[in-house]
Amino acid sequence: MASSNDNASLPSAFAVGTLEAGCDEAGRGCLAGPVFAAAVILPEDFSHPWLNDSKKLSEHRRDLLRPVIEKEALAWAVGIVDHEEIDTINILNASILAMHRALDGLAIRPTSVIVDGNRFKPYGDLPWQTFVKGDGRFGNIAAASILAKTHRDEFMARLHEEYPQYGWDVNKGYPTAAHRAAIAEYGPTPYHRMSFRLLDRQLTLEL
Repeated sequence: MASSNDNASLPSAFAVGTLEAGCDEAGRGCLAGPVFAAAVILPEDFSHPWLNDSKKLSEHRRDLLRPVIEKEALAWAVGIVDHEEIDTINILNASILAMHRALDGLAIRPTSVIVDGNRFKPYGDLPWQTFVKGDGRFGNIAAASILAKTHRDEFMARLHEEYPQYGWDVNKGYPTAAHRAAIAEYGPTPYHRMSFRLLDRQLTLEL
């Protein structure tokens, strides 16, 4: 498996010299809050020893990498789809929409797009490819995963100040036992995704 240094220097999926944007999302599996996505165009010579899939990095390293990526990238942007839109169009469509919104926000139009995962929808007339575990294989997708994750975590930390009983500063809205216990005790908030199963089904034995 490639090391972090290798991730930063892997060749582009398309031809060298193109403005290739990497895309990834964060928050798809959460019970509350928006889904965030980022699009990043990195310089060809960009490298960093920590650059990797955001899930493989500590929160401290993600927070340190975020300003480096935002400063050094040729262009970057974050797209957001809120919980109400998620409930309306489903989380898969919302995740792709968030990536499209991130691409909309780029100051430079890319010439191609690569996406973490295996599902995407065409973005205009740009060529695109999906890569399973692409956030551990391509530097620009890894950078996008870090920006999506840190921007979303920051957002959930602000929501935590409004609803501290759900522990969103720690679980970020994911379906942890503590989060589900809080939903059972206090009920859902206006930020919960009502199309999701918020509580585990309780098994009962009839005697």
